[in-house]
Amino acid sequence: MPVWAIVMLIIIAALVAGIIVLYILGKRAEKKKAEQDELIRSSAQPISFLVIDKKMMKLKDSGLPQQAIDQAGRFSRNAKLPIVKVKAGPKVMNLIADPEIFDQIPVKKEVKAMVSGLYITSVRGLHGRAEAPEPKKKGIRAKLAALRKKATS
Repeated sequence: MPVWAIVMLIIIAALVAGIIVLYILGKRAEKKKAEQDELIRSSAQPISFLVIDKKMMKLKDSGLPQQAIDQAGRFSRNAKLPIVKVKAGPKVMNLIADPEIFDQIPVKKEVKAMVSGLYITSVRGLHGRAEAPEPKKKGIRAKLAALRKKATS
């Protein structure tokens, strides 16, 4: 058997082993995420507050309590998170929004939200309706694909 065939078999075996390991780790992470979501949902409580500002910011620049920053992992400190600055009663504080609802949070309006610790899980408008997110603009690739589709039909 030639040497290159043996090398190829070893490479293929390593790739298959890598895929299996990634699959198992993905399943574990999925279970852990489901447990965390259930814990967040169970401890959430409704709070009404005025949204002052919202931004995507790095965790270390977000103005969150130092204890929350210390609990975050090393890599997630530099990741950008959806941070919402709110005024709940007389207190101004920064909260972390769920990325799925970040676009639905209206700025400079009073809202009622489900909050679990520093994490906003859902939001609805207190006076009127919460605004739907604006439709995103098409990128250059989407425009070119639409032109190609139009040209072929």
